[in-house]
Amino acid sequence: MLIFGWGNPSRGDDALGPALIERIEAALPQHPEWGGVTLLTDFQLQPEHALDLEGRSRVLFVDASVSCAAPFAFGPLPPLRDFGYTTHAMKPEALLAVFRQITGGDPPPAWLLTVRGESFELGEPLSPIARGNLEAAVAHVESLLGGAWPPAD
Repeated sequence: MLIFGWGNPSRGDDALGPALIERIEAALPQHPEWGGVTLLTDFQLQPEHALDLEGRSRVLFVDASVSCAAPFAFGPLPPLRDFGYTTHAMKPEALLAVFRQITGGDPPPAWLLTVRGESFELGEPLSPIARGNLEAAVAHVESLLGGAWPPAD
């Protein structure tokens, strides 16, 4: 399984994806029952990340959002060709489609967890509201890792 959080740690609440990854990484030693979990962070999704999906049983993408409901939104992701992406802005659905295009096979079942943020200013730490939303999102991911995965749609 792969959990991939992206965002810029120097831009306030944009750091929610990497912050969640840090929290799960710190908890891994206490939870051998979570099995083989690989954690990955980056500033943004890029086409070459499609190779990171190979051989995964499932993928959880984690990002910050100003438009999702608080504390977070969670749902399955279908592969979707998105000709509008550039190397600076790629959606996870497009990454799944790139995987299909380069491997000729179906991507692993994937979900998106977007954590509500409110302040994305350069040089700012996570806002107090985002910290609370992060706590809820971490608890949700821990329940998923404990076996509460929904079926992929």
